[in-house]
Formats: sequence, C-alpha cells, structure tokens
Amino acid sequence: MLSLDRRKLITSSLALGGAAGLSAAMPGWARAANGGTLARKGSDVLSGEYMKMTVADAAFQTGKRNGPAVTVNGTVPGPLVRLKEGQNLVVDMVNDSSEGTSIHWHGLLVPFLMDGVPGVTMAALEPGKTFRYEFPIRQAGTYWWHAHTLQEPMGHYGPIIIDPKEPDAEYDRDYVVMLSDWSPMNPHTIMAKLKKGEGYFNYNQRTMTDDYPLSADDRRMWAKMRMMPTDISDISAVTYTYLLNGHGPEDGLEYLFKKGERVRLRFINGAAATFFNIRIPGLPMTVISADGQNVRPVQVDEFQIGNAETYDVIVEPGSSDAYTIVAESMDRSGMGLATLASRPGARAAVPPLRDPPLLTMEDMGMSGHGEGGMDHSAHGASGAVAGAAMADMDMSGGMNMRDTSKLPPSVKVGPGVDMVAMNPVDRMGDPGIGLDKVGHRVLNYKQLVAAKPNTVRTPTRIKEIHLTGNMERYMWSFDGKKFSAVTDDPIRFAFNERVRVKLVNDTMMAHPIHLHGHFFELVNGAQRDRQPLKHTVIVQPGGSAQFDLTADEPGDWAFHCHLLYHMHNGMFQVVTVRPLDGDKS
Repeated sequence: MLSLDRRKLITSSLALGGAAGLSAAMPGWARAANGGTLARKGSDVLSGEYMKMTVADAAFQTGKRNGPAVTVNGTVPGPLVRLKEGQNLVVDMVNDSSEGTSIHWHGLLVPFLMDGVPGVTMAALEPGKTFRYEFPIRQAGTYWWHAHTLQEPMGHYGPIIIDPKEPDAEYDRDYVVMLSDWSPMNPHTIMAKLKKGEGYFNYNQRTMTDDYPLSADDRRMWAKMRMMPTDISDISAVTYTYLLNGHGPEDGLEYLFKKGERVRLRFINGAAATFFNIRIPGLPMTVISADGQNVRPVQVDEFQIGNAETYDVIVEPGSSDAYTIVAESMDRSGMGLATLASRPGARAAVPPLRDPPLLTMEDMGMSGHGEGGMDHSAHGASGAVAGAAMADMDMSGGMNMRDTSKLPPSVKVGPGVDMVAMNPVDRMGDPGIGLDKVGHRVLNYKQLVAAKPNTVRTPTRIKEIHLTGNMERYMWSFDGKKFSAVTDDPIRFAFNERVRVKLVNDTMMAHPIHLHGHFFELVNGAQRDRQPLKHTVIVQPGGSAQFDLTADEPGDWAFHCHLLYHMHNGMFQVVTVRPLDGDKS
C-alpha cells in the first residue's frame, strides 16, 4: 500500500502506460510537426529558491485525439511549483518554443514588472531568449501559473502550492486536481472560427427534433430575439477533451487513499473556456479555501468552479473502495474524470451526463425576484412561464433588452453592445447555471466567510463597470470599449484608495473576472471584517456582483475576463495604481 507524507509529497498523477508507448502509437504527422517530442502527463515538482522553466513545442495525445501542445519542462501541465511562505524565488524562463511567451503568477502578490503580461508589464519573451523572474513569497495557499498568450490552452500552465509558516489544516494526503480543456485544434484557429460564427462549436442548439422543455411560444420568442437558450459555453466537448492533471477521461488517473484518512484536494481551473461542476458522488466535500485564502469550513456536495478560480476541499473517504471525481462541463457536453482509490485499479460508477441547462429571464437581466428567484432548470414548465412573461414585456414595450438608453454615460454604445440587462440584480447567492435545482447542497458565494478578520475600511467611492458584448459578432469589452481602444485610458485608482467596484453583466454569459496583483473582498452579506478575499469573481448572466478593493499594490495591472477568447477579443483593461514608490507626482 502506497503511503504518502502529507507535507512533503504531492502526487499529481499515477499515469497508466509509458510515454514511449504513446509516442509509438501517434501518427507520423503528429510526431514530425512537433519535433517528435511527446508531452508527459502530470507535473513534476520544483521547489527551493531557484528554478528553471523551459517552454517548448510538443505533441500531446489523450484518448483518440492527438495534436500540438506546448510544454514547460516537458509536461502538461507544467511543473508544480512548491514554495514556502516568506522565502525568495528566482525563476529563469527559457523560451525554446516557436512563439513569444510569458509566465503570469496567478494570484501571487508580486512587483508589477514581474507579473508576466505582454503588452502591460513586459514584452513577450521571444524564441531563444531567457527572462528572469525574481520576487519574495508574501502569502500561502493554492494558486497557479500560466502563459498570458495563446500558448496557455496548449499546455503552458501549472499549479502553485505555498506552504504556510504555520499549518492551517489537518490532513493526511495532499493532491492537486488541475482542471483544463485541450483540443487538437490550434487556439488561433478556434478564435478565428468564433469570430466568423459565435455558435460554431455549440452542438446543443435547438432543432426541429430536439427534446428541450420549451413550448412553441418559447421557441418563437427565442427565434424573434435571435438568441439561443442553450448558449451556455462557447466551446463544447465535441472540440475539447477535459483534463485532470493532463489526463483525459480514458487515461485512468488515480489518487490513492487509506480508509479513515483526511484527503486535501486542491482544485484549480486552468481551462481556457470551460466552467466545471465538481462532485464526488457519495462523498461530501468540505471547502476550506477559495482562491488560496482560508474560509470557514462549509460542507457541500457540489460546486461550480469558474476559469482561474481555486477551491481547496477536505474529503474523508468511507468504506467504499473507490469514489469518482467528476468534473462536468457547465454545458454538460462532457466531463473530466479521476478516481479516489483505496488500491490501484479500484473504480466506482461514473454518473451519466445530466440534461443540459437552459437560460431564462434572470440570465437576460429581467429578474424581478432578486435573491433566491433564479431558475436555470431545464425541466418542468418554468421555462415556458418565463418565456411568455418576457414576450409580454417585449410586446408592451415595457422592457427592451436592446434599449441602450438605459446604460450609463460611461458605456460606449456601438456595434460592440447588443444587449442591456434591464434589471441586473445581485446574484451572489446563485450556485451557477444549472445547479439551482439539483437536489443536493451546492456552494454559492454567500456561504464564503473569511477564516480570519480583515481590516475594516469604508469605501470612499463606487466604481461601476459594465461587462458588454455582441455575441453574434463575438465582440467582448468593458463599458463597450475593447482593450485596443482604451490602452491610453486605464481604470485609475489612487494608492491605498478603498473603492467598492460594482460589476454589471449586460451579456447572457457568465464571466470570471480577474484582477491582477490584488485580492478583493466579496460584498456577499458576510460581516464587513469577514468578507472573503478572492482574485477572481464570477458575474452571472444579466446580474451584478460587488467587491471592495484596497488598491495597495502600485503599478499597472491587467483586469480581464478569464475566458481566454473573451479576453483576446476585447474584455480586457488595465488598472493603474499610482503613485509608484518614489514617485511624488
């Protein structure tokens, strides 16, 4: 029986089969196009105060799919960076790949010139060059690193664990669960197809013979609006294989345990375009950390994790030999799989994919119900009622979802804005699209409470930012302005200023919004000194979310949607915090 020291060893994966065998099985074109190098699955471990990370082109295979990849130190994901709170870190990044690259230390508090964002804090590192990152480690928790280029969805990402100075939880085993999506189709090709037709990858669209619980009136209403109630994710499992630590559903990834042990699972969503619904049938999960920051323990049966978020959970396997870890895509087109196993080869049942969810009035910003009034169910007559009610409102002229006169003057109205949320209520209590009626406990942001008190300061102003887009043209932006149009007009905060930021989602898609260089406090109903700290927040469709920010990290910081193709198509801004150290202006 395998025994692991909980503080000294992280087993990222126990791969079945060798790299040499996989390489031989790959077709000649796949090997030749990438120099014959096949990526290994799973992460090696790097630790200490100095490390070298080499980026290279490679090939990748999972299931019946094979194609191009980008590795760091030869693996997908790249190495697990294991650090200690209070240490210093020096990393030499060597670019042996064919494209410019970088490393962004997602969630780490670093000097802004070490943040790794081409076009904001550095130029992309060109092929054949080396760049040195150097900074102190000022925190503890679960984080990750990734390229801030289109190499990211090809494999240029990996986990970070920073051990605290003092132990913060008791457990016997410690595992990383790095979630991602991979396609043999090049990311540049994916982006080009989305620009030509935003529904290109959506295989859940309505047809004459579908069995979605929509009435004839519902279908006419959606057709009149030129919108799809099934537009949940830009890209589905037809194109993507969902990976856990680089392993596809057929690869047999195992995490071993002994009965009676407490197992820490560190979930990291490193996907380019996929929200995941996480559950382990028959085994409750106790959430102890969100985005690397400790929270009061809350027991759940499922949680939705948006792109770039992290959640640490404790599980205590019972008498069963095995439990299935299910990472189902939010559109329910596919899933990533792994097994908690008491012995090698033990398996549990794999649940079938659930029915895909449908968008409703709340996702169009037309909710009058407020908290608890959400209905994303794909079952019953609720969709028909919502559709009829919305149709009545359109006919009466009382609510026009394209009425741009409702937008504040800060939003630029133009071809990049094709929808306005008419009543964007706070949706912090929403568990995520499709999870409000599943019949078991599902995490939502209102359940997150900081484990330790935060410093209480009253915000001196409110900054409202609208998440805008034109889905038919696949245009995304903040306040109607693409990044290319706002590089000279950043979001400005004074150093140490306390600001309440309100994000209003005028689109029908959920957006995970990430601010570099800072943690912010969710305004989620918790006591003011216990508002949970996060670096990424999901803003639900047609809804709003608020956070309190202390702008205490001077410099220029990226602020963007972490759906990769939304970011690269305009939903990106720069937050500038001034003055810099020594700057008197």
